[in-house]
Amino acid sequence: MHRSLGDFLMDLFQNAVEAGATQIRVEVRQDSSRLHLVVTDNGKGMTPEELRRAQDPFYTDGRKHPDRKVGLGLPLVIQTLEGTGGEFALESRPGEGTKVRAVFNLEHWDTPPEGDWSVVFTQVMAWPGSHDVELVRAWGEGKDHGYQVSRQDLVEAVGSFEDVEALMLLKEYFRSQESMEDGK
Repeated sequence: MHRSLGDFLMDLFQNAVEAGATQIRVEVRQDSSRLHLVVTDNGKGMTPEELRRAQDPFYTDGRKHPDRKVGLGLPLVIQTLEGTGGEFALESRPGEGTKVRAVFNLEHWDTPPEGDWSVVFTQVMAWPGSHDVELVRAWGEGKDHGYQVSRQDLVEAVGSFEDVEALMLLKEYFRSQESMEDGK
């Protein structure tokens, strides 16, 4: 269920991991009226036909979720964006990777709430696997405030994400970074 914009980001991120990406770049850029989510990966990529089908809610290849008869991830993002004056772009090449761009209109009544970015970013960084993640977070009208961090940097700083204390430190790090947006 997509209760927040963070949930949409997690879907896009999970798609990148499941596509076999070893490098994933997550960008969350925000001004007063728009939130830009961009997920770029070097995974297996998609053919033009696969790109078309990935946006069809009644299609699933059955590999990721063998028991499901529909694939709702991208279609739900697209439906939300279309219903709220947002924008969507999907680019992919087989063997090179995929780039998904979703721009949410924060002023529209039906746009979901953002969610707790410190929790979302902790989940992104701690997601199991051998992929590296680069997170870029920016806000302000010129998007001149924010931070950038890689999963590798965080592992070096706090240790294994399998340790509860490391996860708590990670969440606290993101909470402190996000509080800069609020001027706290």
